[in-house]
This record gives sequence, C-alpha cells and structure tokens, in this order.
Amino acid sequence: QVHLVESGGGSVLPGGSLTLSCAASGDTLSDYYVGWFRQAPGNTREGVAGMAPDGTTAYADSVKGRFTISQDNAKNTLYLQMTSLKPEDTAMYYCGAVAQWRLPATMPRPYEYNDRGQGTQVTVSS
Repeated sequence: QVHLVESGGGSVLPGGSLTLSCAASGDTLSDYYVGWFRQAPGNTREGVAGMAPDGTTAYADSVKGRFTISQDNAKNTLYLQMTSLKPEDTAMYYCGAVAQWRLPATMPRPYEYNDRGQGTQVTVSS
C-alpha cells in the first residue's frame, strides 16, 4: 500500500499551465501502475493519464498533446504537467496507484486504483 498526497493545484487563465505533484510514501511508486484522474462537479470521475512500471503511458483523448505524465523515482513523486488549459479541465484532480496492472497501454478506471490521494483543485477560468 502506498500513501499519496497531491499538490500544485490552483486557479489559472485559459491557455495557462500548471504542474501537479503526487508525493508517495510507504512503498516505491515505480513498482505500481500510477495515474491521474479527475472529477468535475456533477460529473463522474474520468481517467486523465497513466504510466506503467515499464514507462508506457496512456492519455485520455481530451488531454493528448496538452498533458504529460512523468515520474521522479529518486523523489518517489508523480507529476502531471498541464499546458493549454481549458475551462473544461476544471476539476478536482487525484493521483492513484494500483499494483500488478496487466494492461500497460490502458488506464485503469478511477475505481480500479487501490490507493488514491485526497485531490487537488484545478480551476481554469477567465
């Protein structure tokens, strides 16, 4: 089991950028499939980006080319770099981790992550 804490959320203008961080403790993050998902008010949770232990990444179509998931193994921290932000990106963002995920090119559904953080709010508005 890994404990996850997100940070880096905030308010930004459309077209702006933010980088979210997810600090892990209790276990080695690189041993897990890790990812980001989000939930906007009134919407269901949706996967945003994921990364397998072998480095394979996956992205939702809505963020491809704008968001980048990465990991710093020395810091045991996961990142989500978000650029060209749009109002529809406004949501609470969560990081998650799941062990022994057997589909590296496919993100887990949000409920399939065994460990999740408490979330960090991202608001994109003019």
